[in-house]
Parts: sequence; structure tokens; C-alpha cells
Amino acid sequence: MGQSISNGNSAVSLTQIADKAMAEQSNILDIIKTKLVQAATDTTSDDGRTAIGKDVTKLLDQLDNIAKQTNYNGTTLLQGATSASAAAQLTFQMGEKAADTIATTAGVRANVSGLVLSDVKSSAGAGFSSALGARNLLDDIDTAINTLNGWRADFGSTQNQLESAIRNQMTQQT
Repeated sequence: MGQSISNGNSAVSLTQIADKAMAEQSNILDIIKTKLVQAATDTTSDDGRTAIGKDVTKLLDQLDNIAKQTNYNGTTLLQGATSASAAAQLTFQMGEKAADTIATTAGVRANVSGLVLSDVKSSAGAGFSSALGARNLLDDIDTAINTLNGWRADFGSTQNQLESAIRNQMTQQT
């Protein structure tokens, strides 16, 4: 029972790491959306859109870095072993029987490719051709934010489930 509680505490740490990393990615996406709104108006010059594009490109690179670097004991949490693969489901042993497990959701790929932001990145790299071009990318950012928030909710609900199981096991252990 004590080992199961220890497993649960480690799993809570893992979910917290993933959530904090995705929180920073969410901040990045919010900044990118603000910059796209700025680029999407005709009061922004072409040179201004080019500068905004450089900034958005760097932000998307950092989003990828976070996905690649976020890990727990060497297990990447926000993408698979490569940026093209999704993170696998992680299963935590939370009891004395083989069936006593709690698992994360599989399929998290919190990078430019997984959040379907390749068009945003290529347009940003070209300096956004026009206000209309930037405006047309706003839906892509909204979809990415919603997808990321869904993954965060999955990790959050797994964390809640783990914490409940730990409290229950601590009572049983007593």
C-alpha cells in the first residue's frame, strides 16, 4: 500500500509538470493571437507585419522546444520520441491488484505540427503577406488553444483522480 501511495505521488508530480508546461504554451498561444490581431489590421505596415512574423516564428519555435524538453524521468510528456509522434498513454499502478491503475490520455502532441499551426509558422516566416492573410490564421490559433486546453483538462482530471486514490489509500493504510 505504501508503494502504491508513493507511485501516486510521483504520478501527481508528472501531471503537474505536464500541466505547467502546457500553461506556458497556452501563454505563448495567447501572445501569438494578440500579434495576429495586430498584423490583421490595415493600420499595420508591411514592415510591421514582417517584424510581427519574426516574433511569431520565435514563439512557435519555443512552443516546440517546450514540447520536446518536457519530461519526467526521461519520458517525454507533450509529444512522442519525435515531433511527428504523439505521447503514449501513461499508466500508474495505484493499488495491490493488476487492475488498480489510473492512466493519462494518449495522443498529446503539443507542438506546432500536433496543434496544426504549420500554416501560421510558414506565413509568419514570410512576414504575413497582408492583413487578410493574418486574419485568416486567427481560427487556427483558436483551434490550437482549444486543443491544448483539452489536453490540460485531461491531465488535470487525471491528477484529481490520482489525489483521490492517494487519500483513499492513506486511509486504508492507517
